Amino acid sequence: MPSRSTLTSVGLLTLRVAISGLMLVHGLQKATAFSDLQDKFPDPLGMGSQLSLIAAIGAEVGCSLLLILGLGTRLAAIPLALTMVVALFVVHAEDPWKVKELAAVYLCVYASLILTGAGEFSLDRFVFKRNSPPAKEGARTTS
Repeated sequence: MPSRSTLTSVGLLTLRVAISGLMLVHGLQKATAFSDLQDKFPDPLGMGSQLSLIAAIGAEVGCSLLLILGLGTRLAAIPLALTMVVALFVVHAEDPWKVKELAAVYLCVYASLILTGAGEFSLDRFVFKRNSPPAKEGARTTS
């Protein structure tokens, strides 16, 4: 039977890849329709439509790819969470819940990944792993 830690990491891997794959589709749709959207994309932060679109594509494509790889997971989830905050509370503020619900779901997942990190099955673990395993609870460590 796999350990609880392994199961948690498999769950985080599944969550990262699934949610990022779905968000990646949104970003790629925006990227392929860039010329049509650049002048009419919502500008909730006053950056201009084109820059707002570029920021959304950067988060939705670039950060989603980082989450799939599990590279810089906590940092990569921040722009995605902020994008969902803006979508939920600014762009769709007056819309019915049915319209906002998807942004709320994405926001919950990104907030969870910010708190948990990527888990064992990630490039984060490979790149940032410690030289030695952490000390077991109750074990003495020497410096």
